[in-house]
Amino acid sequence: MDNAEKNSYVKKQITNALLTLLKEKELKDISVSEITTAAQVSRISFYRNYDNKETVIKEYMSLTLNEWNKNHPKVSEHTEDDILGDIFAYITEYKDFYLLLRDRGIFCFFKDIIMDALGPKAEYPNFGAYTAAFIANGIYGWIEEWFLRGMQESGEEMTKLLKSRNL
Repeated sequence: MDNAEKNSYVKKQITNALLTLLKEKELKDISVSEITTAAQVSRISFYRNYDNKETVIKEYMSLTLNEWNKNHPKVSEHTEDDILGDIFAYITEYKDFYLLLRDRGIFCFFKDIIMDALGPKAEYPNFGAYTAAFIANGIYGWIEEWFLRGMQESGEEMTKLLKSRNL
């Protein structure tokens, strides 16, 4: 194994260990020592790759989103419906992970993904930035409430419901 493969292996072990521990207890109650013991890696390996436990989860979210994007190629002219449909389809595919985050009170980490995708950008004029922030936060709130209510509707139904509100 070369260094890149070893590092990838260590990160996967840490991520799997943390996700397993999250099924048993709150994130705040999980120590880095518990994670490294379960992952069978050193604390040095943990801190070489991550700043904290939250970083592990956020990186896993990014990896799953990137993996989902690879398996679901984009059309060059993406409409708002397509983007919303993609968000709900992605969440549905990784439902167990996001339900775990909800159950542990850390679903708010998903907000970073929404803000990166739909939120304000530095190049936006003020009004455009405010509008993008309003829409991104509204969509996040919509998704969060969907999760809190147990995801009763399908991703397609959620896209239709959200679009019918003319946001």
